[in-house]
Amino acid sequence: MSGEQQNISRHTLMWLLITNIAILSPLYQQITLWTLAICAICIFWRIGIYLGKVAKPPKWLVTALAIASAATLAMIAKQIGILNAMVNLLILGYALKYIEMRNRRDVQAVVLVGYFLIAFTFIHHQSLLSTLHLLLVTIINSCVLISLFHDKANFINTAKLGSKILLQSLPLALILFIVLPRLAPLWMVPPQNKAQTGLSDSVRFGDINELTRSSALAFRATFSGAAPTNEQLYWRAIVMEDYDGKSWQQNPRFSSQQAIEPQTANMTPAATVKNLPPLSRRTLRQFDYSIIAEPSYQRWLFGLDVANTQERDIRLLADFTLLADRPIEQKRLYQVSSLERLMELKISREVASINLALPQTSNPKTRALAQRFALEYAEPKARLNAMMAYFTEQPYYYTLRPPKVGEQQIDDFLITNKAGFCVHYASAFAFMARATGIPARLVTGYQGGELNSTAGYYSIYQYMAHAWVEVWLADEGWVRFDPTAMIAPERVEQGFDAFFDPQTSYLIDNPFSSLALRDNPFLNNVRMRLASVDYFWSTWVLGFNEQKQQRVLKEILGNVTQTKVIIFIIISLTVIGLAIAYSAGIIQFTRSTDKHLNAYYTVCNMLAKRGLARAHHEGPQAYNLRVSQSFPSIDADFTKLTQYFIALKYQNMDAKRVKRFSRLLIKQSRWLKIKILKQRLALNNATT
Repeated sequence: MSGEQQNISRHTLMWLLITNIAILSPLYQQITLWTLAICAICIFWRIGIYLGKVAKPPKWLVTALAIASAATLAMIAKQIGILNAMVNLLILGYALKYIEMRNRRDVQAVVLVGYFLIAFTFIHHQSLLSTLHLLLVTIINSCVLISLFHDKANFINTAKLGSKILLQSLPLALILFIVLPRLAPLWMVPPQNKAQTGLSDSVRFGDINELTRSSALAFRATFSGAAPTNEQLYWRAIVMEDYDGKSWQQNPRFSSQQAIEPQTANMTPAATVKNLPPLSRRTLRQFDYSIIAEPSYQRWLFGLDVANTQERDIRLLADFTLLADRPIEQKRLYQVSSLERLMELKISREVASINLALPQTSNPKTRALAQRFALEYAEPKARLNAMMAYFTEQPYYYTLRPPKVGEQQIDDFLITNKAGFCVHYASAFAFMARATGIPARLVTGYQGGELNSTAGYYSIYQYMAHAWVEVWLADEGWVRFDPTAMIAPERVEQGFDAFFDPQTSYLIDNPFSSLALRDNPFLNNVRMRLASVDYFWSTWVLGFNEQKQQRVLKEILGNVTQTKVIIFIIISLTVIGLAIAYSAGIIQFTRSTDKHLNAYYTVCNMLAKRGLARAHHEGPQAYNLRVSQSFPSIDADFTKLTQYFIALKYQNMDAKRVKRFSRLLIKQSRWLKIKILKQRLALNNATT
């Protein structure tokens, strides 16, 4: 056996190999190709060292790899993001330390870095499945530390002990989770340069078509009362007012960071309601709901008309969309209230001008058609209704694979092709409205949702992305018009799946998506129940905010006061400490009345849990001989304990000597229990 293997057992090296793979696997999205290559080299080189096929790398080679890796990451830091660069540097240090390990101290450093990587992974991957995976990785990483001193233990026993340690820590984690104040983080994770998913702040004719091929979850929504019908589920995300003839974009006053400011009170829906006649006020419906947004690495959030929230880090913009202060890099739970159809009853000249602007030479045929509507229908609302009816009177059809268009996109679609999907119809309608002097804008978001009747929430997927139009009418404000509802009413009333075949849309690139199980009632029911478990995890664990904390504490303590919370913490920690002490053999609740037997057998029981049990027929001296051979570090101390025990149990002594030996036995027993725990005798064996 090599000198390294005398210090680091094969058992530990095997656990380390498993740990490396388990820790790095959930971080694949953050690892660059360079880092991955170095990690692979280190793992295979370590396997070669383990099998005795290759020698340990020289220090100069490890140092050169570390310097080259750091320099490479410094050069690409702007491309992958500062945080990703730092994580890759930590992973490289983890891998390089793994290949150069020479003693137990090196292993302990690798294990410590492993815990840091696990914690970082949890920051970005907090789903229930990812959490269970990280718990398993934590157990494996703990098993490395255990195996470092358990030379003769097998994999099963080491895994059992690692699992037991983690289970013992869960009650403490639960208590701290419930009672610790929900404070804002003292530090912020810097934004990552990561590919964005979902909607964009600009849209062309083919953009939403790409989203219809994605089965990824966008967000979930739960209503506290009666939910709207499917045709009312228009989830607004981005309002686009600028059109250049090819694409719709957000106006700079919303898309630039400097232009985003908290809105004044007279722009909120609640304030606008006060200015309405009592009859109009009574006809407005309010929906209260919560949303769990999936990571999108973008700032816009989702809400129905007209969304308002009290969240401190979410802003309500002048176009009544919601914008987070930071990109959504992990699941985000927020509360929303929406008033049905009530937006900006008065419009400024600046906003009206923006929403009437059109490129001068753009789509002349569509302009001519719009002018015909303007001449025939002088009243704006009648004109808009006639435009909507035009889509049903002409042979238009709804398709995800429309013919190609040229430079005059809307002319080609509206006059020639007469085939398209939501962006085509919404763009054409908004263009015609503006051409006749009616302010109009394009809105992108999602339409519909899949109801999970088991848990009572809606799941909104990327393929439900949709575009529609809002036009401004006097005394009504911004009013929604969706031409898609004229061409494909099933798409709006019953949802995307009622009109399109999943196999030719969102399942075409995702044949193994769980959504493919919808056709099988049994498997679909299983899918829904598993999704409900993940939903409740997101709601009660990831969304455990200050309000929910107060609610839980109130159910446990009644009237929540600082004194009650402190007493609750002390009692909980005491119970947990007693349980751990009992498990470690420090205390016992079932004891003999003979204090000398208790003192001696407590130490014997602690040694038994570490693999050296005392047989029923074995005398104190015979057992002392085995202890001396297996654990030489306590040879002298255990020999003294045995001598005191034999003297008290088998020798005739006067009362003065009995009292003296009794005191020595108790003292020696306490000292041995502390020493066993400190030195981790079960983990040291003969190499201590």
